[in-house]
Amino acid sequence: MGPHRKLSLLVRTALLIAFTAFTAIAADDGFLQVTGPCRLSFPADHGPHTDYRTEWWYYTGNLTDGDNRRFGFQLTFFRSGLRPPGNRRQWPDPASAWRTDQIYLAHAAISDIGGGRHLQAERMARPVLSLAGAEQVGDMATIHVHDWRAAIAPEAHRLQAGADTFALSLDLTPLKPVVMHGDSAYSRKGESPERASCYYSFTRLQASGSLTVDGNRHEVQGSAWMDHEFSTAPLQPGIAGWDWFSLQLSDRSEIMVFLLRHGDGTLNPASSGTYVLPSGQTRHLSRGDVRIEPLSHWTSPHSGARYPVEWRVAVVPLAMELIVNANLDDQEMRTPNSTNVVYWEGSVQAKGTRNEKAIDGVGYVELTGYARPFDAPM
Repeated sequence: MGPHRKLSLLVRTALLIAFTAFTAIAADDGFLQVTGPCRLSFPADHGPHTDYRTEWWYYTGNLTDGDNRRFGFQLTFFRSGLRPPGNRRQWPDPASAWRTDQIYLAHAAISDIGGGRHLQAERMARPVLSLAGAEQVGDMATIHVHDWRAAIAPEAHRLQAGADTFALSLDLTPLKPVVMHGDSAYSRKGESPERASCYYSFTRLQASGSLTVDGNRHEVQGSAWMDHEFSTAPLQPGIAGWDWFSLQLSDRSEIMVFLLRHGDGTLNPASSGTYVLPSGQTRHLSRGDVRIEPLSHWTSPHSGARYPVEWRVAVVPLAMELIVNANLDDQEMRTPNSTNVVYWEGSVQAKGTRNEKAIDGVGYVELTGYARPFDAPM
């Protein structure tokens, strides 16, 4: 194996670790562990947490233009720590401007629902010479990979990204306070205390701006969702992937659910979620509170993976039943130039009842481990 190919393999392996957000690392390797309530404080915690191994800032949303043409969008930034910051003391002084202990990457996509197509792109860079990075300066957090950028201020978020076939420029205004998932943002992802992340969301952001598709600019507005999560812990052995749902409903409530799937189709007990009331108050949802049944599937002609694209969702304590449908079947993300992970990330719509009253909504679903289970041998 030549040196360039070996370096590429090492980088891709590190980025695969970043995407899954959990790595099999020892507790004493120098990274901090999440083991209890996170005690987050804002705006400071919108910025990076480099004492932890992995982190992501994740935006999705559903938009319409003036002709009622519908679009979905995704913009996600990932950070992966290659070594704990404390190891910098072993570097020569002065250190090279190219030396770094982090890698950043980003995925972006537009689901052109009216046009029946899914456009996607990816970026990766080391945080050197202003190529990439994340920082918190005063009240403003910024994350960027090349010219893709998210800026998070107390009153607004600003997103910019573009590729050959599409671009997005969006302003997002929070309509609800930050939502802490789990126990004060301590979100369990397995059976032992350290198999967890710090996880919060903005579950309802008012979105406006522009999308450009094949050179045609669309002025758009709609709603968006933002997740920010960081962790060090390994994914629990036996978990093949996860299904994640974010739904924004017409009664001004929201639901987040993640299901951690074992290889035999059963769910890990840590699977859970959050219900956000119209007031912004929250209610934790345990695995038994939510029942999700796939109703139809789509097989990717690109990867051969078979994904659910329609679901029956029942939230038992809320007397809520929904049918959730993908707005496009083919919303598969393929990332050969960064993580080399194949996953499905797509715009969805929901219709159903709560307490026998009609309700509908929009959202996003993420499906991982279908093309290749995360517990499969490398």
